[in-house]
Amino acid sequence: MLSSTSTYSKDLESLLQTLADIKPNEQDLIASAYSRAEAAHVGQKRKSGEPYFTHCVAVASILAEMQMDAETIAAGLLHDVVEDSDLTIDALRAEFGTPVAILVDGVTKLKNLPIKNVTQLGDSRRSSMVNREMEYIRKMLLTMGDDVRVVLVKLADRLHNMRTLGYMPQHKQMAVAQETMDIFAPLANRLGIWQMKWELEDLAFRYLNPDAYRSIAKALDERRDEREQYVDRIREILVRELNASKISKVTISARPKHIHSIYNKMTKKGLPLEQIYDIRGMRVLVDTLAECYLALGIVHNLWRPIPNEFDDYIANPKDNFYRSLHTAVHDDEGKTVEVQIRTWDMHEDAEYGIAAHWRYKEGDQGHDDAFEQRLAFLRRLMEFGPDVNDASQFVDTVKSEVFQDRVYSVTPNGDIVDLPVGATPIDFAYHIHTDIGNRCRGAKINGRLVPLNYKLKMGDQVEILTAKRGGPSMDWLNPDLDYAVTSRARSKIRHWLRKQNREKHIVMGREVLERELKRLGVLDKVTFESVARLLSFDKLDDFLAGIGSGDVTGSQITNRVLEDERRKSAETISEEDLLKPRAKSSGGNVAKGVSIMGARGLLVNLARCCSPMPGDEIVGYITRGRGVTVHRDECPNIVALRDVERLIEVSWGSEEEEQRYVVPVEVVAYDREGLLREISTIIADQKVNITSVDVSTRQHIATLNLQLEIASNQQLTRILSKLEMVPSVVEARRRKTG
Repeated sequence: MLSSTSTYSKDLESLLQTLADIKPNEQDLIASAYSRAEAAHVGQKRKSGEPYFTHCVAVASILAEMQMDAETIAAGLLHDVVEDSDLTIDALRAEFGTPVAILVDGVTKLKNLPIKNVTQLGDSRRSSMVNREMEYIRKMLLTMGDDVRVVLVKLADRLHNMRTLGYMPQHKQMAVAQETMDIFAPLANRLGIWQMKWELEDLAFRYLNPDAYRSIAKALDERRDEREQYVDRIREILVRELNASKISKVTISARPKHIHSIYNKMTKKGLPLEQIYDIRGMRVLVDTLAECYLALGIVHNLWRPIPNEFDDYIANPKDNFYRSLHTAVHDDEGKTVEVQIRTWDMHEDAEYGIAAHWRYKEGDQGHDDAFEQRLAFLRRLMEFGPDVNDASQFVDTVKSEVFQDRVYSVTPNGDIVDLPVGATPIDFAYHIHTDIGNRCRGAKINGRLVPLNYKLKMGDQVEILTAKRGGPSMDWLNPDLDYAVTSRARSKIRHWLRKQNREKHIVMGREVLERELKRLGVLDKVTFESVARLLSFDKLDDFLAGIGSGDVTGSQITNRVLEDERRKSAETISEEDLLKPRAKSSGGNVAKGVSIMGARGLLVNLARCCSPMPGDEIVGYITRGRGVTVHRDECPNIVALRDVERLIEVSWGSEEEEQRYVVPVEVVAYDREGLLREISTIIADQKVNITSVDVSTRQHIATLNLQLEIASNQQLTRILSKLEMVPSVVEARRRKTG
């Protein structure tokens, strides 16, 4: 409670009044931080032209609304002073204490970050900027493991920046909005801070898809009066029925309308705005758990429940510990309305998440299971941090593992293991213990043997079969094979591989590189040294050792080689050639996906002799009366051509619709019953059509020549990887023709 003789500024007084039961020493701490931050930022302006200090006050106010402790609010006020003034962390520690200094250090914006092990993927300056931002996010996530309040201050900082993003240039708006949607909104969600999660999503969506945002916002605004009248009528009916059932302390309100959530439901269910249930959403707050279910029964008795629209998140809480009853009903007029029912404690937990539990820790009011569970989530988030050197890779693993749906499997002893959806027995094994993962050689699901890339399902009982010695395979890191998807498993596999001797790494790396280039059909076209340079390695042995240790993956090699091939194709036309007169268009139809240098409208055909596809270097041959035929530039028919004057430069162009190209593939395998059926199933699972099959067998060795309709080289590589996993298959590769 504030003193009646307070001489605080209006902003500070408003900030302190937001806090309930604030003590005099806490009030003094916040007031001192306010004064220090105001002096540190004097004369500084934001893009909006406002004093920079208004941002610090706004961040502290957001934290105060979450009823955070005085140290966190002080850190919110001071979070930018180290960067923007001469103040140091040591000075803050001396003036405000170690906890505040640690928090400020954790959220201080980072400049001049060291970029470690950055693989240049394209323009070096652009790559450096991207990785600098990824390194910043990585540091923020790692720092919050020391004190959970760090991430709360950072989320408050991001929320106010999103509220004022309109003053930034458009490219900055898009970048910050995408980062918010990918990292910060999911992070708030996983910590259970729904109030912040919804606002971050809506603000980001406003910049990422402004047309859809404006359309939904306008429709909601036009129906506001009608919706408010409807809510008042429903509230009156519900209150009367609940009171009649002895539920007297009840609060019923309209649920806030979250535009991004509505958009997701419209696109996911293919429904117009009028049919989205939570446009007319109600929230019922009661005192006890028993009253939640009693209120649910009353709602279902009043109106007809909609099938498959009831969720009991009280009995089965969400992964972020959210608890509530959700149902949707048709009212007497046939309109749909979504109703959420929860207690006041559940509501506070849903709105503020881990922040709602901080006061229990601060006051030492006994053991708080929900708070401990959220801390366990943060610890899991940090588990893989030290083993991942590439910041971009680190953030990708956070996005893919932590911010996605979960699957719960059990050990033979009945212990529950929490993994992301798509996890495999290898992920399960590494979750139990690193040594079990390293020695994993097989798995049983519910007593039945399964492949190691089997996707775990909810409730599966998993038994890991291990060998006495040995280690993981390089193939476990191949993303096309889906052996290991969690960052913990992949980092442990890389760690084991790194410990092997360098000579062994070089041998393993050479085998992987040769296999990848052979699959692409470019083994005779590029040198190992040139590929090493593409991935920024000066020495071939260092490159091969990087592949063998798992630091460089097959997919990275494939992407860089294909990118270089496309770049070379685009640069084949010289400045001198550009000055030459060009042939005029003959007015025909151009095949989609191919651009002819200097001429449009020519009839284009893809040569059957070499079957070119996007990513290949190509050349056009002007035929007599049949337009231009496109060949791979290494096609024997082109190499042997004497009439070179009829060659024309062509390139792969961009197109809106996905085009598919016939690619010849050769599979060599030991002949057995069911071989062709198994290969056909794998190809069909990848949504690829087989246009022809030719099978020959000699001395129990089967050779299958397939014609596949492929959309991209990446898709081809994925199929070849999966085909080589088939039992008895010796090799799968793109066949040279011509």
